[in-house]
Amino acid sequence: MDLLPPIPDALIETSAKALQWAELRDHLAAGAQSSLGRARVQMLAPSHNAAWIEQQQQRTAEMRRLVVAGGGFDFRGIFDATELLAKAQIEGSALEATELLAALTHAERVEAWRQTMLAPPSAVANKWPGMEELSAPLLPHDLGNLLRFLRGKIEADGSLSDDASPELRRIRRAMERQHRAIEDSLRRALAKLSEGGSTQDALITVRGERFVIPVKAEFKRKVGGVVHGSSSSGQTVFVEPLETIEQNNELVRLLDEEQAEIHRILVAMTRAVAAQAEPLLLGAGILAEADTHQAIARFAEDLACVRPTFSITPDATLDDFDLQAARHPLLELHLRAHDATIVPLTISLPEGKRQMIVSGPNTGGKTVALKTSGLLALMAQAGIPVPAERARLPLFTEIYADIGDAQSIEQNLSTFSAHVVNVDRIARAAGESSLVLLDELGSATDPEEGAALAVAVAEHFLRRRAWCLITTHLTSLKVYAAKHDGVLNAAVGFDEARLAPTYELRLGVPGASAGLNIAARLGLDPAIVANARSQMSSQTADIGRFLDELHAQLSAASTERETLADGQKKLDAERLKLATEGRIEQKARTRELEGKLETLIKDFELQLRDTVRAIDDKTVAQKIARDSALRIARLRREFSEQFQSTVVAHTTGADKSDSSGKPVVVNRARDPQVGDTIRLKSLAREGRVARIIDAKTLEVQVGAMKMRVPRADIAEVVASATAPDTPRKRSGGVTVSTANGSDDSDYMTSEINVIGRTADEAESEVDRFVERAFLAGLPSIRIVHGVGMGILRRTLREFLNKHPHVTSVSEPPYNEGGQGATIVELRQ
Repeated sequence: MDLLPPIPDALIETSAKALQWAELRDHLAAGAQSSLGRARVQMLAPSHNAAWIEQQQQRTAEMRRLVVAGGGFDFRGIFDATELLAKAQIEGSALEATELLAALTHAERVEAWRQTMLAPPSAVANKWPGMEELSAPLLPHDLGNLLRFLRGKIEADGSLSDDASPELRRIRRAMERQHRAIEDSLRRALAKLSEGGSTQDALITVRGERFVIPVKAEFKRKVGGVVHGSSSSGQTVFVEPLETIEQNNELVRLLDEEQAEIHRILVAMTRAVAAQAEPLLLGAGILAEADTHQAIARFAEDLACVRPTFSITPDATLDDFDLQAARHPLLELHLRAHDATIVPLTISLPEGKRQMIVSGPNTGGKTVALKTSGLLALMAQAGIPVPAERARLPLFTEIYADIGDAQSIEQNLSTFSAHVVNVDRIARAAGESSLVLLDELGSATDPEEGAALAVAVAEHFLRRRAWCLITTHLTSLKVYAAKHDGVLNAAVGFDEARLAPTYELRLGVPGASAGLNIAARLGLDPAIVANARSQMSSQTADIGRFLDELHAQLSAASTERETLADGQKKLDAERLKLATEGRIEQKARTRELEGKLETLIKDFELQLRDTVRAIDDKTVAQKIARDSALRIARLRREFSEQFQSTVVAHTTGADKSDSSGKPVVVNRARDPQVGDTIRLKSLAREGRVARIIDAKTLEVQVGAMKMRVPRADIAEVVASATAPDTPRKRSGGVTVSTANGSDDSDYMTSEINVIGRTADEAESEVDRFVERAFLAGLPSIRIVHGVGMGILRRTLREFLNKHPHVTSVSEPPYNEGGQGATIVELRQ
């Protein structure tokens, strides 16, 4: 069984040494808990098999979810048990107790993982299909019986415990008794011999598994017994007295029985282990991979890595190569150890770009940008999350890098020659799915020839459509990038005031090497600097000045953009605050006026009732009371409509000759119909026809209010109900989506009919309606649900009584719907 299967479709060329792939794997391996896990991490290699990469990324993401929740798994103790199990499967063989103890620990880890998969922690329950797929072959194998058979029988030092078997316990108890009997006999013999001065020391010792006493050599003939050797000086002999010979013989017999029983137990344990060879080997491979994913997951969480995505189509599209805020993991770990922070890099080739020319001063981070791109590409295709805010990459089949000093003493090559040999090899092999990283292309030779060669090499890779990142100081390459559509200039930053690199990478502009400026600021003799400047061609000097000015303008624009953004945020916050305060004050004033109007009407009703009571003629009094009640109801409605009209006019600005209220005539030629948008003369505002009461009167809804208006008050029909409505912006307030699809809350109705709906349907519709009405500022709504069996009524009223936007729920009078409707008062 292959415990560590090879990586499928591994990249043939990875430039692993130049990109520090081995150092990264060493760091990841240190996070694994088992030797198998560490071995598997060390085998990791980038692949161009999209399915395998996705599988590895998914499993790591699932283990990361467990790690983030504070969980994890103890993989210590698992090992490659192939040889041990092969030995165990030999008929009659017996593993050593230490080997069985290792097998027990391994089996405990495998069974614990199996139980974890059967009952996952809540953080990953039903959320780790990748790990379930990995562990599925292990689930049918229950190692519980093996664990129960082995546990408690082997001590930590590798010896068998007395509990290994009842027979072993009996034998060892007999041996203890025999020890005590022999010791008692020998003590008595010592006591007799000590009186005569024949013993060397008053102690009992063991020679050849026989208990003996030390006797002076000159007295050995006076002591009856068997001599079992002498001391190194020859002055002491070790004698087994005659009276203990049989006792020692019995002890030896018991020792033989103990060894025979131990062997029998070890054979039985070995057979039990051999019987579970398949799940033990299977578990070793599964847990080794799981250990690897847990180590990578902890690394990814520590460095805030993201799961990369890939473009696996042949053609390059936008963001096919896009690393946002990327960080070199080894550099970040190094800086972190020295209490420093890394500057993230954004390395992105937009649509149509396949090549990036990175320029700028030395120590500015050009090489770091190359290494970051290459190492993160290797990580992504090895199934490892990458340290970045976002990562989208092509699926490379090769990664070539020519970075650093390539001088070769063995091959008698100079630095330039070695670079040329390497670039030639890459140029012959690289294609559309290759990533090529070239550091200081064209350097280490004559500048003019090197520049010409660098441009030719760059054009070659551009024609081959290879993904290519090139660092340079050469002006010709910067100009080449500006002239070719498929190439992007980029620059690393340098703060000349501090004479320190900023390590930022700016896309779209070339960078200045700034060598003379840096030399001057570092204190080089001004005469030497001036002479150097005079040696530069006017074109080169102009380009240098242009690049300096360009970067200064970019810095100023960036600062100004940030300042403007902060100012806009403050303005938006203040505008929102003022609008909110204004709406609150307006609502409070409206409620105050409504209260005064209601008080006046109630006072009038009381006075009228007192007047009716004073009339002696009951018939006349009843007629007056009935007529007055109708008159009061009509007056109340008219007062309410007039009040609401006044509020609407004040709120919308119609009472201030608002120019926005001027009509846009759509239809003058016909009478208004239900649903039409009309303009009212009295309010100079638009409303919607809710219903036609009679030939002279319409019910019109303006905002949250409904009112009756005479036809003569209609200035014009602005929009037909049957014509498509042109969206219009409100002058303020909340935009509410109504049932007919309009986004204008001016047309929010205060009544909904749910007759014929099921309880669930009605509840859902009413919930949405209440939400819209609340946002539109309606004080109350009316729900028509019918009488029927009362199910809708009970369901809706129970739901509304618990609704956060509702203050009260009541049943209207009989003449307004009674049990077939519900009045809902909304919070204001």
